[in-house]
Amino acid sequence: MSEQQAYLEQLGQAAKTSGFALANLGIQAKNQLLAAIAAELRADSSTILAANRRDVVSAREAGLNDAMIDRLLLDEARLNAIIADIDNVISLADPVGEEFDNRLLDNGIRLSRRRVPLGVIGVIYEARPNVTVEIAVLALKTGNAVILRGGKETRESNLALAAAIRRGLSQQGLPQDCVQLIDNPDRALVTGLLKLDKYVDMIVPRGGQGLQRLCAEQATIPVILGGIGICHLYLDKDADTGRAADVIINAKVQRPTVCNALDTLLIHQDKLDWLPQLAKALQQQGVKLVACEQSLSVLGSAGMTAQAATEESFGTEWLSLTLGVRVVPDIDTAIDHIRRYSSGHSEAILTDNLAAATHFLNEVDSSAVYVNASTRFTDGGQFGLGAEVAVSTQKLHARGPMGLEALTTYKWLAIGDYTCR
Repeated sequence: MSEQQAYLEQLGQAAKTSGFALANLGIQAKNQLLAAIAAELRADSSTILAANRRDVVSAREAGLNDAMIDRLLLDEARLNAIIADIDNVISLADPVGEEFDNRLLDNGIRLSRRRVPLGVIGVIYEARPNVTVEIAVLALKTGNAVILRGGKETRESNLALAAAIRRGLSQQGLPQDCVQLIDNPDRALVTGLLKLDKYVDMIVPRGGQGLQRLCAEQATIPVILGGIGICHLYLDKDADTGRAADVIINAKVQRPTVCNALDTLLIHQDKLDWLPQLAKALQQQGVKLVACEQSLSVLGSAGMTAQAATEESFGTEWLSLTLGVRVVPDIDTAIDHIRRYSSGHSEAILTDNLAAATHFLNEVDSSAVYVNASTRFTDGGQFGLGAEVAVSTQKLHARGPMGLEALTTYKWLAIGDYTCR
């Protein structure tokens, strides 16, 4: 056995054993644990922020772009928001132990299902230190142990955050190894983790398409795919343009580096005259447009410039202040475009036509579909789930923002009276 394999075996064994201490922990004890973790993070905030500043300096020296640096950046406001989200999770009902589908069978057996923790969850993520806290808190609330493997860009931040979390566990008399962090940047450890099926029950990759494909192709453990957001908004012919601009700008500009930010605006040809006004408002926010031939012509006539769109650009998750624009003749063409280019994350329609809204909801098959709302709402906190594990774009075992319930499974309970078949 290689040194790396031995290291991963040790992590897996420790996670499995530690998880037993969590599995039947009561709700009061879990909430006390999360409160202790929040207190440790708050007390250690200066150390955490200093570690993050070192990560940011290293990222700039390595030539990372502004979008990546924004993802890894922690300032006081962001750290306080992460800690505040722990209070949100504390306030949520614990799904573990819930019994449902109770029934009495003809043979006299009383049958039910009980929600239980998954066990050990492996999470592989890139330049997002907030994930370290979000995943750990949700896993602990649902009685799961977790093995975290963050990106090398946030190594210092993740070490500081994980240390605070582990101190919170010790303070409550629980094994520190309920939360473990792989801090070695060697990518071979990722491949090894993906095959640690003896101990790990589920893998959640939170990163780009390359990471998603690596996990899907190499894991011997069930993988939750997601996090790639090629998100669309269709401006219908019956939309209120007086109110639409705010939603479009919000979807694109509020935080352009995240997966639920808008990537492509589909605009009905009857609203084309309004495009220059919208484009001006977007460009004032620093947005660059990548536009189809018809919209380029309209923008050019208004003295505005844009880049020409291509097949490749319509399939791009921008993660920046760039927006694709395409003119469509009707709602079905918009839906066809979404079916072709969407990653299955979030799509929206702006319309005052009930029939159009219903048609869009029925025909668009993404994890979240909106009527007259920004795609930026696809988020565990915004959906009332507390923090989120990930946004799943697949259909099994969870879909959309994954909260507490997505980190559980169930077992059948059968109560008989010395019953024989």
